[in-house]
Amino acid sequence: MEPVFAILVGLFFAAAIYLMLSRVTIRIMLGVAILGNAVNLLLFTAGRVTREIPPIIPDGLDTLPAGAANPLPQALILTAIVISFSLLTFLLVLTYRAYQDLETDNTDEMRFSEPEDRPLPPMGY
Repeated sequence: MEPVFAILVGLFFAAAIYLMLSRVTIRIMLGVAILGNAVNLLLFTAGRVTREIPPIIPDGLDTLPAGAANPLPQALILTAIVISFSLLTFLLVLTYRAYQDLETDNTDEMRFSEPEDRPLPPMGY
């Protein structure tokens, strides 16, 4: 099962990078969301994907049994989900406000600080 997850993580990373290299802000935002899901799935896969032994310490033992799932990646994933959701919400509001003010979602057309008619940096600052 883990090789399937490894391939899926690779596909998620490839799709995220492809979307984040776009000039459209909505695609960039979706790429960031997919990248967060890829990292979460990577952490989940690194924590041993097992269903036989839950990460509960039985009575009389001090540690987890040998084949138990690792609970630390599961806790990290829960925290990462909350953080990625808040980042996605912030990006959504930022994208919406930029579209309202600039009336475009193309990053090449958002050039208030660098007008197109000015020369490039070696000739003019």
